[in-house]
Amino acid sequence: MLDGIKVLDLTRVLAGPLCTMILGDLGADVLKVERPGTGDETRTWGPPFDEAGRSAYYLSINRNKLGLAADFDRPADRDLVTSLIADADVVVDNFREGTLERRGVSPDEWCGRRPELVWCTVTGFGRGTDRPGYDFVAQAESGWMALTGDPAGEPVKSGLPLADIVAGKDAAIAILGALVNRFRSGMGGRVVISLADSARAALVNVAQNALVTGVDAKRWGNAHANLVPYQLFPTADRPIVIAVGSDAQWRASAKALGLEDLSTDPALATNAGRLAHRDHIVREFSRVLSTAPATTWRARLDAAEVPNGVVQSVLDAVRDVNASAVTGMPSSVGGTIRLAPPGLDEHGDAIRTHGWRVFDDFRRISK
Repeated sequence: MLDGIKVLDLTRVLAGPLCTMILGDLGADVLKVERPGTGDETRTWGPPFDEAGRSAYYLSINRNKLGLAADFDRPADRDLVTSLIADADVVVDNFREGTLERRGVSPDEWCGRRPELVWCTVTGFGRGTDRPGYDFVAQAESGWMALTGDPAGEPVKSGLPLADIVAGKDAAIAILGALVNRFRSGMGGRVVISLADSARAALVNVAQNALVTGVDAKRWGNAHANLVPYQLFPTADRPIVIAVGSDAQWRASAKALGLEDLSTDPALATNAGRLAHRDHIVREFSRVLSTAPATTWRARLDAAEVPNGVVQSVLDAVRDVNASAVTGMPSSVGGTIRLAPPGLDEHGDAIRTHGWRVFDDFRRISK
């Protein structure tokens, strides 16, 4: 989809590199620029490291890129980077505000000089603040941690860096939108994405509940604030989740568990009624589900077309997909994997000699 689109990646850690990896999966030519000597911080975020000494964290979000090391404080390196900006279609950075400008590389000036350029900056808290932003901080301040964990326990962060992930995907979406506008009008634009804004926007229905009622959200653990039954239940061997989203699914789930009296109870016929009788339903489901293994209930619920799933480990979840210890998980956007994550300055000599033309050789090889 993005064959021939040149993306200069001035990002590090997670949100920015995830964004540019998505663009690379879609066919863009992505050139990753890192500081000499140390490179992206995530190169050292381990163990685990693979046999070649590469951190799993770095490998997970840096495929489909070529690698260059450049120091913005060195005039020759800065000139090289600005020559790459001059021919890029998209630039993505996540430097703190003022860092690039102090080194003579101003995103706003470049967008003024090249109106067709798309420049996306990923920040922690948006323009006008120099606060450093990490996923953990964004999860805390966006309200996520107040929603996560056992109701009787302390706030808990997500097991995944979801604020970074959502912001990275938001950045890719915004860049694609800006490219569409450029194809229509010839004008690119300046895009700013923040972890804080992305995390707050991801509150969606939870925020809307609070806005409609004026009552703050609370933690529900593995249950759902608006649906019953919609939670994790223990079985005779391992947990299972049941997700009832309609009255028809409710009747089917109760019948599948042999709870005919619940399926025909008029007080439970609607979701509002089930919310009012949450404790009774959960108690009855828990009692029945504890009498047999999860696979038994999975088969019955599948036959009844009730959404359900047995809780799996990460290795369970990736066992049947085409995942790689080098290039990571399959593309979630229908893209292709063409290049392994680059070593630090792996393609530096070729880029210094040929600039963006270096991708022509890699395209020929990949075909």
